[in-house]
Amino acid sequence: MRELHTSKAFVWGLFLVFCAVWLYALGARTLVPTDEGRYAEMAREMVATGDWITPRLNGIKYFEKPPLQTWMNALTFAAFGLGEWQARLWTGLCGLFGVVFTAFAGRKVFGPRIGFLGGVVLGSSFMWAALGHVNTLDMGLAGMMTLSLGALLIAQRDEATPRERRNWMLACWAGMALAVLSKGLIGIVLPGAVLVLYTFAARDWAIWKRLHFGAGLLLFFVITVPWFALVSLRNPEFPQFFFIHEHFQRFTSKVHHRAGPLYYFVPILLIGIVPWLGVLAQSLWGARREPGARFQPKTMLLVWSVFIFIFFSMSGSKLPSYILPIGPSLALLVACYLDRVKSRTLAITGALFAVLCAVALVYAQRMPALNNGEFEQPLYQAYLPWIVAGCALGIAGGIVAALLARRRIELSIVVLAASGFLVGQILMLGHEPLGRYKAGIAHVPAIEAELTPTTPIFAVDIYEQSLPFYLRRTFTLVNFADEMEFGVKQEPQLWIPTLDAFYDKWKSLTAQGKKAVAIVQPSRLPELQRAGLAIRIIAQDPRRIIVTNDLARKP
Repeated sequence: MRELHTSKAFVWGLFLVFCAVWLYALGARTLVPTDEGRYAEMAREMVATGDWITPRLNGIKYFEKPPLQTWMNALTFAAFGLGEWQARLWTGLCGLFGVVFTAFAGRKVFGPRIGFLGGVVLGSSFMWAALGHVNTLDMGLAGMMTLSLGALLIAQRDEATPRERRNWMLACWAGMALAVLSKGLIGIVLPGAVLVLYTFAARDWAIWKRLHFGAGLLLFFVITVPWFALVSLRNPEFPQFFFIHEHFQRFTSKVHHRAGPLYYFVPILLIGIVPWLGVLAQSLWGARREPGARFQPKTMLLVWSVFIFIFFSMSGSKLPSYILPIGPSLALLVACYLDRVKSRTLAITGALFAVLCAVALVYAQRMPALNNGEFEQPLYQAYLPWIVAGCALGIAGGIVAALLARRRIELSIVVLAASGFLVGQILMLGHEPLGRYKAGIAHVPAIEAELTPTTPIFAVDIYEQSLPFYLRRTFTLVNFADEMEFGVKQEPQLWIPTLDAFYDKWKSLTAQGKKAVAIVQPSRLPELQRAGLAIRIIAQDPRRIIVTNDLARKP
């Protein structure tokens, strides 16, 4: 019987359906704080101001990250207008590129079947597919690092011609440069450390002669240096903050309040690799030795996966998405194992996925009771049918994959992958009611009804990451700097540091007959009322209250 990966009609048909679902989901949800709203707003401000050198958030200098994703989002906004799918397009394309290039690299290095399986595994892995639809920097970084890893594997394979080796190594260097412009020095530090560790693990000392250092470094600096030089010339404070604070202090301290235990990423990895959890350990174990070749690609993939996982586990700053760059390497290792998998093991993997979905289904029934109040309970109730549908699909898909494993291994793998991918997308789409609540999007019409082109909006003890994008306005921070602390130190005129100063400003605007709007934490409202401020509530929920100083209620 003909194997599925040899059928061009099947492979292209599967890919086109996958792309249709992938691209549709980019615009199907509200931009959820914090990351999605933040990076969409930074790009909106870049287009509005025309300043493509100095990144700003809420009108304030923001140097935590380089600008590649902001540039791409801004270009998308300039071409297609403002919106959710436009804000996620770069992230979505990076995730899609990662799937395609993983399949391509797997095909070049290991053969057509493993290339096909590598793309299938990565595209269906829960974390990769989910974060490919979230406007965050880590997928952009992972996409560029996938280019670096895949190009390195293709360039260094034993059968590569000199021309191939040169061209693909230049692609590798370009990938590292773009990774640096995506999220900083880890774009070159992590691949460099992996290369050193691989050298010792594989005893492949000659690889250092095959890296095309001269042309590669030249290309790397041509891509990276211009922006770093220009932003430093315009903002002399940039180098110390970016290179010292955002790299050394972020890794060695808890300055960003994102600490976690050493095992922080273990459950994230186990959930993130679903539905392939049943073969993860075997895939890693099977890559530990690779005799008979000068270049050892499985060893490289194993070192890449393990080192990056350990690196972020040791960091003082942790977020779940940090380990995204190991997705493609794990996918290729899993694909190598699936290439020779026994039907019994594959059946167990499908059954395990079905069991995990069944457990999630049982737990989901309790979810509405775990909410934080009566306001949120209907939102969780609205999410519940989506969870039930996703889990039911996962149970069915896992069972069908397990039954097919005995007779049709490739079809079993595709069914399991399709089930895992669709379950993830259903869970993401169903989150929309909660996402709208977190973003505060329901209050946009009430706020817009109070605004004129000159109406100031104050954010008191809070900063809403998504509302500025949807209102097309920056806010004036009050008594709250958070991640913009460095920026307001450089431009203190852009914020109000104390509540007393805010009270005076509010009263002055009221006395002049000038309308103002403020977003405050609910716990702060009584204090504002005791201060004698003119206040009319125009919208509220448990997370925020929006007020104006115009006491005349609109008809």
